Amino acid sequence: MAHEGPLCLIVPGLDNSGPDHWQTLWEEKRDDCRRVDLGCWSEPDRRIWTERLDAALAMTDGPLVLVAHSLGCLTIAWWALGAPHERLARIRGALLVAPPDVDAADAHPFVRRFAPAPAAALPFPSILVASRDDRYAAFDRLEALARTWGSRFVDAGHAGHINARSGLGDWPDGEVLLEELIEGNAPFRTSPPAHRPKGLAK
Repeated sequence: MAHEGPLCLIVPGLDNSGPDHWQTLWEEKRDDCRRVDLGCWSEPDRRIWTERLDAALAMTDGPLVLVAHSLGCLTIAWWALGAPHERLARIRGALLVAPPDVDAADAHPFVRRFAPAPAAALPFPSILVASRDDRYAAFDRLEALARTWGSRFVDAGHAGHINARSGLGDWPDGEVLLEELIEGNAPFRTSPPAHRPKGLAK
């Protein structure tokens, strides 16, 4: 069955997203979601991942929504810095969930390969979702990153790394945010907000 509206490209992080991860569950139940095969899942490489993301976009037509988890968020941010205008113009929005702090002194060497985190506003609407007890990034660090990227910041509460271990199932709250991006209702700003954005009500 053909889908209407934007195609949602799922961009996983380190080790890909397993069978119980919300990204996988969305891909299984929605006909508008397709996973990007970034390759070298267990040994991520920033250049390879950004190139594969660009290649995946080049093989599609029409509007797109990017749906990233963990290192997938950094892949999108790095891709956006050098992406062709014609592809950037097709991005309706990006859902960026639980990006790791690639600049942290104790970050895993694989994660450090994506450092430094790009310090430019993203050229499309985005929503950054953060957990208060994510072992891979401090909550206030992600709040600052959201300001830098021009993203709406959403507080997911205490949800770990917002992955399969978080017990979210197919994460209905996340789908609410996805639909907001699909409908083009996410706010878009290219400069930091003057106030602290409100999170998604639990």
